[in-house]
Amino acid sequence: MKKIITYGTYDLLHYGHINLLRRAKALGDYLIVALSTDEFNWNEKHKKCYFSYEERKSLLEAIRYVDLVIPETCWEQKVTDIKEFRVDTFVIGDDWEGKFDFLKEHCEVVYLPRTPEISTTQIKSDLKDRK
Repeated sequence: MKKIITYGTYDLLHYGHINLLRRAKALGDYLIVALSTDEFNWNEKHKKCYFSYEERKSLLEAIRYVDLVIPETCWEQKVTDIKEFRVDTFVIGDDWEGKFDFLKEHCEVVYLPRTPEISTTQIKSDLKDRK
């Protein structure tokens, strides 16, 4: 069984997220999503999420491409996760191109193109402009 892992916040879930998850799952048999916790988002990424971790986790678990959702609590956990879950391929959006090449000594690293016309940042901006 070929295992894939990806990481993200997945706040305001949209079709760009679904496209990424669909393409990630197509690379293997089992897709693990490491979902940023609320604390990690606030303390490290300086992001306030609209939906809580538990709400975002429930949304991801309802998506047919996702087999397992685990918490992402720090930047450094990726190598540990890859080893613990015996991951074959690490997948992330190409806006992170080159940033995770250090993982190549543990597994294959794939940077998938983002869906260009959609992002959570854009959605938040558009909603703010409508006020």
